Amino acid sequence: MVCRSASAQSCSPISEGDAIPAVFVISGPSGAGKGTVIALVKKRLARVVTSVSATTRAPRPGEQDAREYFFMDREAFERGVTAGDFLEWVQYSGDLYGTLRSEVDGKLARGDDVILEIELAGARAVREALPAATAVFIAPPSLAELSDRLRGRGTESDEAIGRRLRIAETEVAAAGEFDHVVVNDDAERAAIEVAAIIEERRKGI
Repeated sequence: MVCRSASAQSCSPISEGDAIPAVFVISGPSGAGKGTVIALVKKRLARVVTSVSATTRAPRPGEQDAREYFFMDREAFERGVTAGDFLEWVQYSGDLYGTLRSEVDGKLARGDDVILEIELAGARAVREALPAATAVFIAPPSLAELSDRLRGRGTESDEAIGRRLRIAETEVAAAGEFDHVVVNDDAERAAIEVAAIIEERRKGI
């Protein structure tokens, strides 16, 4: 049985051989390489798309509405929260970010598998809203390796990196909540593993 829509209350039988559009929640610490792995998965598999989040922050130069984000004013976003329009939402640095149900439903209705790249709290919220979603945790080989990756970026202070590492410890400790844990010791290898998870789900395995 499969639910065709993220908000569907009932499921319909699928005949053998049919692709089953599904939601994949991909989470993991900052610096674990989630974005790189997802980009490689999308190159390997057709009909895999990422969900576009909504935000109240102002567009940056070159950003387009409905491409990088759905840009909303705070009042509209908060109305959406009250109306239950979001699968999950968070406040970060004074702005609101969230995943619209309609965005996910629309992509599923077109027959696409939908990847949500979100942090731990958002992943938990989506799992509660969509119990049928497949949750994948992208883990670094070790916290020491993660520290090296973050420092190698050269974009943050030692204090900021320290905060990220403390958060990462909490996130790694929660990896057991996920259906699959993929260690990103090599992005291509990790992408192959995630692609296999998606293909198994399509077959109803």
